[in-house]
Amino acid sequence: MTDPKKPQISQRKRPKQARANELVSAVLEAAAQVLAKEGAQRFTTARVAERAGVSVGSLYQYFPNKAAILFRLQSEEWRQTTDLLCATLRDARKPPLRRLRELVHAFVRSECEEAAMRVALADAAPLYRDAPEAEEVRADSHVAFADFMREALPKASDAARATASDLVITTLSQVGKEFSETPRSADEIETYAEAMADMFCAYLRSLARR
Repeated sequence: MTDPKKPQISQRKRPKQARANELVSAVLEAAAQVLAKEGAQRFTTARVAERAGVSVGSLYQYFPNKAAILFRLQSEEWRQTTDLLCATLRDARKPPLRRLRELVHAFVRSECEEAAMRVALADAAPLYRDAPEAEEVRADSHVAFADFMREALPKASDAARATASDLVITTLSQVGKEFSETPRSADEIETYAEAMADMFCAYLRSLARR
């Protein structure tokens, strides 16, 4: 029996033909517009279908409910963030702390540039945040951070590295979210990101000296 608190969030089927891909793209584009305009509380499949110019039945061929649409939007946002994170942390051409500093700046800029969508998706998160699919999407970033900490802190214990990873990830996500909820100038973003990067780098240097 399906737990009503955990609705299905996977797509019903994957589009294989060009026309089907176009329909799914139209639905996702319309969903982003509806979410930005109406917010998570007024987000419905009917509104999305109307904005996309498709029937609700056509929408349901690919998305079983509004949670599935919202999760697809969220997972694409997570994937973009994870790709950015992994590419930056694994750039072996640069020293570890320089990579961490660049990651903080890129992450804070990204949070501020798409703040409205992120806030709306955060409101919708209870619909899918505990689903197994959500854990799978988030897993890559934790692996990238674990690899990075092994390189940045080669003499630290596994427990110290795990704590460092958790602290950086949690602080980035929570502080970045709260900071981006208020419109910020380019100078404010730069100053804030630099201060947070200084904090992280100082923390890792202290761990390396222990």
